[in-house]
Amino acid sequence: MRRRQFLHLGVAFTLGLAGCLNQGTEGDATTTSSQATTTTPASDGRRGVYIQSFVEGMYMAGMADAGPYKVGLMYTVPHEFWNVNGTRLQKTAIDEADSVHVMATVWDPETGIVLPESGLSVELAGREEVIYPMLSQRMGFHYGDNMPLGEDGSYTATVSVGGMNIRRTGAFEDKFGDPASVDIEFEFTKDTREQISITEIEEAGNPGSVKPMEMMLPLGFAPERDALLGTVLGDGNSGDGVFVATFLAGDEVPAGIDAENYLAVSARTPYNRFVLPAMALGGTLSRDGEEIYSGTFERTLDPDLNYHYGAGVSGVESGDMLTLTVETPPQVARHEGYETAFLDTEPFEIALSGQ
Repeated sequence: MRRRQFLHLGVAFTLGLAGCLNQGTEGDATTTSSQATTTTPASDGRRGVYIQSFVEGMYMAGMADAGPYKVGLMYTVPHEFWNVNGTRLQKTAIDEADSVHVMATVWDPETGIVLPESGLSVELAGREEVIYPMLSQRMGFHYGDNMPLGEDGSYTATVSVGGMNIRRTGAFEDKFGDPASVDIEFEFTKDTREQISITEIEEAGNPGSVKPMEMMLPLGFAPERDALLGTVLGDGNSGDGVFVATFLAGDEVPAGIDAENYLAVSARTPYNRFVLPAMALGGTLSRDGEEIYSGTFERTLDPDLNYHYGAGVSGVESGDMLTLTVETPPQVARHEGYETAFLDTEPFEIALSGQ
């Protein structure tokens, strides 16, 4: 595997990888001439999930506790990315003043579950930014944005977590509702930049994904299908998203759910199994052609089910049909390889058969 030097605003990001972060790819890399930005191609007609054109090293700025939250802060080279508004994409280009792409992850320190929809802002170098919720093939769900820095030296980033407004159940029922903030000090120097590398991928554009990075903070993985709490009844696909349905009854139903039975849908990316958050998901449960539930599957965070979409139902029998409709796709920004996915969805059916 060959790596290339990266130049941005006259600052060299040379070979090497941050000691605490390891990169993985699904293919070899090629070397091209240095460029002034990490310009990624437009989709060029590509649809769905495809292998991104490069992987990058990252520098771990630090980790700290902020009330009930654990926060990790990193930076890498500036990125192009795509914001989502409804079903529309808007590309965010790299500004000439951008020095770094700042990334933050928020998680529960007891379970290691990454917390989507917690809201995050970063005050850094004299400016405060609400940074975007994002999906990337290497980190899954995180928060990120391009930001300018000044001269080399020591910086303090104030990371503020806004608190979660979605339903929380089980041991999370009374957690993560309040805001909290923490200061993280880090260095931005030639030495830290030399720990960041750019590796181009020959298979870029093919269906697939690069491997998630190996790092000392958690990634936003959904549970393995067979590890989901309850009885897994089936799965389906739409718009490149993978949806796994599981049924919980009696004592299995998490505290905070006002129902005797609970039907949960775990949505995840293909290949890497990252959680797909911030959707509006509706569904109809039918038995012998008769509807027994029709309504919203509510966004929910649970320590056993992780982030999911759920509804109280009267019960489920083998042979029931679950029809799911993504009414609003995931309202999160996308890194290259995900920008065309999870947008064009059609209603789909899952025949509930049991394990």
